Amino acid sequence: MNRRAIPDTARESMWTAADGHAIRRIDWPAAGSAPRGSILFLPGRGDFYEKYLETLDQWHDAGWRVTAADWRGQAGSGRLGSDPITGHVEDFSIWVDDLAQLWTAWTAETPGPHILAAHSMGGHIVLRALAAHRIAPDAVILSAPMTGIAGPPLPLRVLHAVAGTMCRIGDPQRQAWKWSEKPGVLPANRDKLLTHDGDRYADEQWWREARPELVMGPASWRWVERAYASWMMLEAPGALEAVDVPVLIISTAADRLVSHPANLRAAARLPRAELIALGDEAFHEVLREADPVRDDLMQKIDAFLSRTCAPKPAV
Repeated sequence: MNRRAIPDTARESMWTAADGHAIRRIDWPAAGSAPRGSILFLPGRGDFYEKYLETLDQWHDAGWRVTAADWRGQAGSGRLGSDPITGHVEDFSIWVDDLAQLWTAWTAETPGPHILAAHSMGGHIVLRALAAHRIAPDAVILSAPMTGIAGPPLPLRVLHAVAGTMCRIGDPQRQAWKWSEKPGVLPANRDKLLTHDGDRYADEQWWREARPELVMGPASWRWVERAYASWMMLEAPGALEAVDVPVLIISTAADRLVSHPANLRAAARLPRAELIALGDEAFHEVLREADPVRDDLMQKIDAFLSRTCAPKPAV
Protein backbone atom coordinates (compact mmCIF):
# COMPACT_ATOMS: atom_id res chain seq x y z
CA MET A 1 0.00 0.00 0.00
CA ASN A 2 0.97 3.67 -0.17
CA ARG A 3 2.00 4.46 3.40
CA ARG A 4 1.87 8.19 2.63
CA ALA A 5 -1.81 8.39 1.73
CA ILE A 6 -5.05 7.73 3.58
CA PRO A 7 -6.51 4.58 1.99
CA ASP A 8 -9.65 5.05 -0.08
CA THR A 9 -11.37 2.48 2.14
CA ALA A 10 -10.81 4.55 5.31
CA ARG A 11 -12.50 7.70 6.60
CA GLU A 12 -11.22 10.26 9.10
CA SER A 13 -13.48 11.97 11.62
CA MET A 14 -13.68 13.39 15.14
CA TRP A 15 -15.11 11.67 18.21
CA THR A 16 -16.30 13.84 21.10
CA ALA A 17 -15.52 12.80 24.66
CA ALA A 18 -18.00 13.35 27.49
CA ASP A 19 -16.41 16.68 28.42
CA GLY A 20 -16.58 17.94 24.85
CA HIS A 21 -12.94 17.36 23.88
CA ALA A 22 -12.59 16.38 20.21
CA ILE A 23 -10.50 13.28 19.53
CA ARG A 24 -9.39 12.36 16.03
CA ARG A 25 -10.09 8.88 14.68
CA ILE A 26 -9.92 6.90 11.45
CA ASP A 27 -12.17 3.99 10.47
CA TRP A 28 -12.08 1.22 7.91
CA PRO A 29 -15.69 0.01 7.60
CA ALA A 30 -16.11 -3.74 7.50
CA ALA A 31 -15.62 -5.27 4.08
CA GLY A 32 -18.18 -7.88 3.13
CA SER A 33 -21.11 -9.25 5.09
CA ALA A 34 -19.20 -11.31 7.65
CA PRO A 35 -16.16 -9.53 9.15
CA ARG A 36 -13.91 -11.48 11.52
CA GLY A 37 -14.54 -8.81 14.16
CA SER A 38 -13.20 -5.36 15.00
CA ILE A 39 -9.80 -3.97 16.02
CA LEU A 40 -9.24 -0.67 17.83
CA PHE A 41 -5.63 0.58 17.70
CA LEU A 42 -4.08 3.27 19.90
CA PRO A 43 -0.56 4.67 19.30
CA GLY A 44 2.21 5.71 21.69
CA ARG A 45 3.43 8.98 23.19
CA GLY A 46 3.88 11.65 20.56
CA ASP A 47 2.58 9.24 17.92
CA PHE A 48 -0.14 9.58 15.30
CA TYR A 49 -2.13 6.92 13.52
CA GLU A 50 -0.67 7.77 10.10
CA LYS A 51 2.51 5.94 11.14
CA TYR A 52 0.53 2.69 11.35
CA LEU A 53 -1.62 2.94 8.21
CA GLU A 54 0.20 -0.06 6.72
CA THR A 55 -0.65 -2.32 9.66
CA LEU A 56 -4.21 -1.03 9.99
CA ASP A 57 -4.93 -1.50 6.30
CA GLN A 58 -3.41 -4.98 6.40
CA TRP A 59 -5.75 -5.96 9.24
CA HIS A 60 -8.67 -4.59 7.26
CA ASP A 61 -7.63 -6.62 4.22
CA ALA A 62 -7.54 -9.69 6.48
CA GLY A 63 -11.23 -9.25 7.25
CA TRP A 64 -11.30 -6.93 10.26
CA ARG A 65 -13.29 -3.77 10.80
CA VAL A 66 -10.57 -1.34 11.98
CA THR A 67 -10.45 1.92 13.97
CA ALA A 68 -7.52 3.96 15.27
CA ALA A 69 -7.56 7.11 17.40
CA ASP A 70 -5.10 9.70 18.65
CA TRP A 71 -4.81 10.26 22.37
CA ARG A 72 -6.23 13.49 23.77
CA GLY A 73 -3.49 16.15 23.62
CA GLN A 74 -1.58 14.50 20.77
CA ALA A 75 -1.52 14.68 16.97
CA GLY A 76 -4.95 15.71 15.68
CA SER A 77 -6.56 15.63 19.14
CA GLY A 78 -5.26 19.01 20.30
CA ARG A 79 -2.76 19.87 23.03
CA LEU A 80 -2.99 19.96 26.82
CA GLY A 81 0.11 22.02 27.61
CA SER A 82 1.12 25.63 27.18
CA ASP A 83 2.66 25.20 23.70
CA PRO A 84 1.96 23.14 20.56
CA ILE A 85 5.11 20.99 20.83
CA THR A 86 5.40 19.64 24.39
CA GLY A 87 3.50 16.48 25.28
CA HIS A 88 1.64 17.19 28.51
CA VAL A 89 -1.10 15.64 30.63
CA GLU A 90 -2.18 16.35 34.20
CA ASP A 91 -2.84 12.69 34.96
CA PHE A 92 -2.90 9.42 33.02
CA SER A 93 -6.40 8.77 34.41
CA ILE A 94 -7.64 11.32 31.83
CA TRP A 95 -6.54 8.93 29.09
CA VAL A 96 -7.99 5.92 30.91
CA ASP A 97 -11.34 7.72 31.05
CA ASP A 98 -11.16 8.59 27.35
CA LEU A 99 -10.37 4.98 26.46
CA ALA A 100 -13.25 3.67 28.57
CA GLN A 101 -15.70 6.08 26.91
CA LEU A 102 -14.42 5.37 23.41
CA TRP A 103 -14.51 1.63 24.06
CA THR A 104 -18.15 1.76 25.14
CA ALA A 105 -19.19 3.77 22.09
CA TRP A 106 -17.03 1.83 19.65
CA THR A 107 -18.10 -1.65 20.75
CA ALA A 108 -21.73 -0.62 20.45
CA GLU A 109 -21.25 0.31 16.79
CA THR A 110 -18.92 -2.47 15.60
CA PRO A 111 -19.16 -6.26 15.22
CA GLY A 112 -17.39 -8.54 17.68
CA PRO A 113 -15.16 -10.05 18.74
CA HIS A 114 -13.57 -6.79 19.82
CA ILE A 115 -9.77 -6.57 19.84
CA LEU A 116 -7.74 -3.79 21.46
CA ALA A 117 -4.24 -3.14 20.09
CA ALA A 118 -1.81 -0.48 21.27
CA HIS A 119 1.80 0.64 21.05
CA SER A 120 4.16 1.85 23.81
CA MET A 121 2.38 4.44 26.01
CA GLY A 122 -0.87 3.26 24.49
CA GLY A 123 -0.13 -0.20 25.86
CA HIS A 124 0.44 1.24 29.32
CA ILE A 125 -2.94 2.98 29.29
CA VAL A 126 -4.63 -0.18 28.04
CA LEU A 127 -3.13 -2.12 30.97
CA ARG A 128 -4.33 0.58 33.38
CA ALA A 129 -7.86 0.31 31.96
CA LEU A 130 -7.77 -3.49 32.10
CA ALA A 131 -6.51 -3.53 35.70
CA ALA A 132 -9.30 -1.13 36.69
CA HIS A 133 -11.90 -3.26 34.82
CA ARG A 134 -12.93 -0.26 32.72
CA ILE A 135 -12.86 -2.23 29.45
CA ALA A 136 -13.51 -5.85 28.49
CA PRO A 137 -11.89 -6.73 25.14
CA ASP A 138 -11.92 -10.25 23.78
CA ALA A 139 -8.15 -10.07 23.19
CA VAL A 140 -5.34 -7.52 23.46
CA ILE A 141 -2.20 -6.94 21.37
CA LEU A 142 0.54 -4.80 22.93
CA SER A 143 3.46 -3.60 20.82
CA ALA A 144 6.47 -2.68 23.00
CA PRO A 145 4.19 -1.62 25.86
CA MET A 146 5.46 1.05 28.23
CA THR A 147 5.44 -0.99 31.45
CA GLY A 148 8.66 0.80 32.41
CA ILE A 149 11.25 3.13 30.92
CA ALA A 150 14.72 2.05 29.79
CA GLY A 151 16.26 4.66 32.07
CA PRO A 152 18.23 4.96 35.32
CA PRO A 153 18.25 1.68 37.30
CA LEU A 154 16.78 3.31 40.40
CA PRO A 155 13.78 2.27 42.50
CA LEU A 156 10.49 3.46 41.05
CA ARG A 157 9.62 5.49 44.13
CA VAL A 158 12.94 7.32 43.92
CA LEU A 159 12.37 8.17 40.27
CA HIS A 160 8.87 9.39 41.08
CA ALA A 161 10.18 11.56 43.90
CA VAL A 162 12.81 13.14 41.63
CA ALA A 163 10.19 13.93 38.99
CA GLY A 164 7.92 15.38 41.67
CA THR A 165 10.73 17.65 42.82
CA MET A 166 11.29 18.85 39.27
CA CYS A 167 7.60 19.74 39.03
CA ARG A 168 7.77 21.75 42.26
CA ILE A 169 10.92 23.75 41.47
CA GLY A 170 9.79 24.88 38.03
CA ASP A 171 6.89 24.93 35.60
CA PRO A 172 5.61 21.33 35.45
CA GLN A 173 4.60 21.94 31.84
CA ARG A 174 8.19 22.61 30.72
CA GLN A 175 9.97 19.98 28.67
CA ALA A 176 11.63 17.21 30.67
CA TRP A 177 14.43 16.70 28.16
CA LYS A 178 15.90 18.45 25.15
CA TRP A 179 15.34 16.96 21.72
CA SER A 180 16.90 19.38 19.25
CA GLU A 181 17.87 23.01 18.86
CA LYS A 182 14.69 23.77 16.91
CA PRO A 183 11.41 22.87 18.63
CA GLY A 184 9.66 19.92 17.02
CA VAL A 185 12.53 18.93 14.72
CA LEU A 186 13.42 15.25 14.93
CA PRO A 187 16.87 14.67 16.50
CA ALA A 188 19.74 13.04 14.65
CA ASN A 189 20.09 9.24 14.95
CA ARG A 190 16.57 8.89 16.34
CA ASP A 191 15.97 6.17 13.76
CA LYS A 192 18.43 3.96 15.66
CA LEU A 193 15.91 3.91 18.51
CA LEU A 194 12.85 3.07 16.44
CA THR A 195 13.34 0.87 13.37
CA HIS A 196 15.92 -0.70 11.08
CA ASP A 197 13.76 0.27 8.07
CA GLY A 198 14.88 3.64 6.72
CA ASP A 199 11.92 4.04 4.38
CA ARG A 200 9.35 3.42 7.09
CA TYR A 201 11.20 5.79 9.41
CA ALA A 202 11.11 8.47 6.69
CA ASP A 203 7.32 8.11 6.48
CA GLU A 204 7.01 9.82 9.87
CA GLN A 205 8.85 12.95 8.75
CA TRP A 206 6.81 13.01 5.54
CA TRP A 207 3.57 13.06 7.51
CA ARG A 208 4.90 15.70 9.93
CA GLU A 209 5.62 17.96 6.97
CA ALA A 210 2.33 17.19 5.20
CA ARG A 211 0.31 17.65 8.40
CA PRO A 212 2.20 20.03 10.76
CA GLU A 213 -0.46 19.63 13.45
CA LEU A 214 0.94 16.13 14.09
CA VAL A 215 4.32 17.44 15.31
CA MET A 216 5.17 16.79 18.97
CA GLY A 217 8.45 16.92 20.86
CA PRO A 218 9.50 15.93 24.40
CA ALA A 219 7.12 15.30 27.27
CA SER A 220 6.58 17.66 30.18
CA TRP A 221 7.88 17.06 33.69
CA ARG A 222 4.26 16.56 34.82
CA TRP A 223 3.91 13.81 32.20
CA VAL A 224 7.05 12.15 33.58
CA GLU A 225 5.89 12.42 37.18
CA ARG A 226 2.44 11.07 36.34
CA ALA A 227 3.98 8.25 34.30
CA TYR A 228 5.96 7.06 37.32
CA ALA A 229 2.85 7.33 39.50
CA SER A 230 0.91 5.28 36.94
CA TRP A 231 3.62 2.61 36.84
CA MET A 232 3.37 2.25 40.60
CA MET A 233 -0.32 1.50 40.18
CA LEU A 234 0.47 -1.30 37.73
CA GLU A 235 3.23 -2.61 40.02
CA ALA A 236 0.75 -2.96 42.91
CA PRO A 237 0.25 -6.60 43.92
CA GLY A 238 -2.77 -8.09 42.19
CA ALA A 239 -3.18 -5.34 39.57
CA LEU A 240 -2.06 -7.26 36.49
CA GLU A 241 -2.85 -10.63 38.04
CA ALA A 242 -6.57 -9.74 37.90
CA VAL A 243 -6.60 -9.19 34.12
CA ASP A 244 -8.53 -12.17 32.74
CA VAL A 245 -8.05 -11.42 29.02
CA PRO A 246 -5.74 -13.00 26.41
CA VAL A 247 -2.87 -10.54 25.99
CA LEU A 248 -0.11 -10.79 23.40
CA ILE A 249 2.99 -8.78 24.38
CA ILE A 250 5.64 -8.06 21.76
CA SER A 251 8.87 -6.77 23.29
CA THR A 252 12.47 -6.46 22.19
CA ALA A 253 15.71 -6.64 24.15
CA ALA A 254 17.12 -3.93 21.84
CA ASP A 255 14.52 -1.40 23.01
CA ARG A 256 16.19 1.71 24.45
CA LEU A 257 12.94 3.55 25.16
CA VAL A 258 10.77 1.18 27.16
CA SER A 259 12.02 -1.48 29.55
CA HIS A 260 12.22 -4.97 28.08
CA PRO A 261 12.75 -6.55 31.54
CA ALA A 262 9.62 -4.77 32.78
CA ASN A 263 7.66 -6.17 29.85
CA LEU A 264 8.92 -9.67 30.65
CA ARG A 265 7.76 -9.24 34.25
CA ALA A 266 4.37 -7.95 33.12
CA ALA A 267 3.92 -10.93 30.80
CA ALA A 268 4.71 -13.28 33.68
CA ARG A 269 2.11 -11.58 35.90
CA LEU A 270 -0.75 -11.56 33.37
CA PRO A 271 -2.63 -14.87 33.74
CA ARG A 272 -3.39 -15.28 30.01
CA ALA A 273 -0.40 -13.57 28.43
CA GLU A 274 1.62 -14.76 25.46
CA LEU A 275 5.03 -13.25 24.80
CA ILE A 276 7.02 -12.63 21.64
CA ALA A 277 10.52 -11.67 22.77
CA LEU A 278 12.72 -10.17 20.06
CA GLY A 279 16.42 -9.27 20.06
CA ASP A 280 18.78 -7.14 18.00
CA GLU A 281 16.64 -7.55 14.89
CA ALA A 282 14.03 -5.11 16.23
CA PHE A 283 14.04 -1.67 17.79
CA HIS A 284 11.13 0.00 19.59
CA GLU A 285 8.61 0.34 16.75
CA VAL A 286 8.24 -3.36 16.08
CA LEU A 287 5.23 -2.92 13.79
CA ARG A 288 7.29 -0.59 11.58
CA GLU A 289 10.35 -2.82 11.37
CA ALA A 290 12.03 -4.23 8.26
CA ASP A 291 9.94 -6.71 6.27
CA PRO A 292 11.45 -9.98 7.60
CA VAL A 293 10.69 -9.00 11.21
CA ARG A 294 7.39 -7.27 10.53
CA ASP A 295 5.99 -9.98 8.25
CA ASP A 296 6.72 -12.63 10.87
CA LEU A 297 5.07 -10.54 13.60
CA MET A 298 1.94 -9.96 11.54
CA GLN A 299 1.63 -13.70 10.97
CA LYS A 300 2.05 -14.40 14.69
CA ILE A 301 -0.51 -11.75 15.59
CA ASP A 302 -2.97 -13.33 13.17
CA ALA A 303 -2.30 -16.76 14.67
CA PHE A 304 -2.86 -15.37 18.18
CA LEU A 305 -6.21 -13.91 17.18
CA SER A 306 -7.22 -17.14 15.45
CA ARG A 307 -6.40 -19.12 18.60
CA THR A 308 -8.07 -16.81 21.08
CA CYS A 309 -11.21 -15.38 19.54
CA ALA A 310 -11.49 -15.14 15.76
CA PRO A 311 -10.55 -18.12 13.56
CA LYS A 312 -9.90 -17.29 9.93
CA PRO A 313 -12.98 -17.73 7.76
CA ALA A 314 -12.98 -20.77 5.54
CA VAL A 315 -11.75 -20.09 2.03
